[in-house]
Formats: sequence, C-alpha cells, structure tokens
Amino acid sequence: MTTAAPRTTAAPPASSLLDAPPEDPVAWINAAGEGTLADRMGITFQEATPQRLVATMPVAGNTQLYRMLHGGASAVLAESLGSIGAVLHAGEGHIAVGVDLNATHHRAVRTGMVTGVATALHLGRTTATYEVVISDEAGRRVCTARITCAVHGRRRDR
Repeated sequence: MTTAAPRTTAAPPASSLLDAPPEDPVAWINAAGEGTLADRMGITFQEATPQRLVATMPVAGNTQLYRMLHGGASAVLAESLGSIGAVLHAGEGHIAVGVDLNATHHRAVRTGMVTGVATALHLGRTTATYEVVISDEAGRRVCTARITCAVHGRRRDR
C-alpha cells in the first residue's frame, strides 16, 4: 500500500486575508488563493467588487464519473465567488464564511471553461447573499446557485 506524499504548498497566512485588499483586488484574490481548493480546481477570478464577481473554471479535472462537470465543482465555484464577495463587502478586519448554499444544475458540460457571475442580492452588516449564475462557453446557463455568508469581526489567535 502506498501513501501519497503530503502537499508542500503553504497557504498564505490568514492575517493577509483580513487586511485591506490592494488597488487590484483581482490580483490580490488570485494570489491569496494559491494552494487552496479554488487553486486546485483552476478557478481564476476576472472581476471582483462587493456587488459583482466573475471567475472561470475549467471543466477538465472537475468532472464526475460520466465526464461531465461535477455538481460539487459548480458548488465550489459558487461558494468561492460568494465568499470572496462577502469578504470584500465586510471590509478590513472582518471575515465572511458561507452558512447556506443551494444549487440547481440545469445542463451538462463536458469540455471547455465555465464562467460564474455572482451578483449581490443583500449586503448587510452581518450577512451577505449572492446569486451565482454559471454558464458554459456558449453562454448557456449550467447552474444557478445562491449563497449566504455570515460576516464576523477579526478572529483572535487560538
């Protein structure tokens, strides 16, 4: 029996995600995501404001046994978009964590890239909710998701 070698990619320190993003939030998000699940799935942010976020993800490597885009991969894309949007909304010194996610899968995708667009539905003091529409390269809707995140103050070191 063989065991896989442990991954050596270190995630950026959590404190870097609590600081204010620089002038280019897209570059900041993509760099902060190195070594995370989003990075392993090939998610790349293209646009990022608290009101609207856009990211792409390859279908290849994110399929289920039938070689179609895995519904869980769509959920990861949706959660990544909504969580980052909530962090941008929350501001410096706060974190945001997903507390509710639902997704409806409309059509299968076997190749290419999908694009997720998250649009803020509610940006409050303690919660942020986004609708996420995931489309294929032809612009056909693949998945519709909704994510709600809880916004918290800075966590203390434990």
